[in-house]
Amino acid sequence: MLKEIRPAIVSFLLLTLLTGITYPLLVTGVSQVTMPDKANGSMIIKDGKPIGSSLMGQSFSDPKYFWSRPSATSPMPNNPTSSGGSNLGPTNPALMDAVKGRVQALRDADPGNQQPVPVDLVTASGSGLDPHISPAAADYQLARVARVRNLSPDVVRKLVAEHTEGRQFGILGEPRVNVLELNLALDASH
Repeated sequence: MLKEIRPAIVSFLLLTLLTGITYPLLVTGVSQVTMPDKANGSMIIKDGKPIGSSLMGQSFSDPKYFWSRPSATSPMPNNPTSSGGSNLGPTNPALMDAVKGRVQALRDADPGNQQPVPVDLVTASGSGLDPHISPAAADYQLARVARVRNLSPDVVRKLVAEHTEGRQFGILGEPRVNVLELNLALDASH
């Protein structure tokens, strides 16, 4: 019996050593050497303290800031331990009510803005943690942010352009604006 069990135990121990210890240490070591910022969560540091990650959304509600996509995580917005969409379908009354409320909040924050509200400002991403908005969503909010901060729209538009990322490898995804990085740039410059 030991003759049949011994190869299974040896295989188990060998694979555990290889895939459970050696491989993770190798990958961690290589990533720490080649891309330490990404390996450590792409943290954004301000005044020596981490204030967020460029990969995780944060909620903003002050009119002087660009607002992020809504978060579908619970029990609090942008909760990384509860990543996931709302799972509400397009005909679900709860989703319709949530979208109507979000549209109204955007209209209340900028009553003169008659532009159509971009869909990414009123719907959560699949993960509920998206740190980006579309350039159209940034453009929708541009006049409000400029007015509240007493800035020229051209100054704010330039900052938006500086923080707009293109398609990955020139073909994947859509152009996007990192909301946290843009808001930090606004605070730093004005």
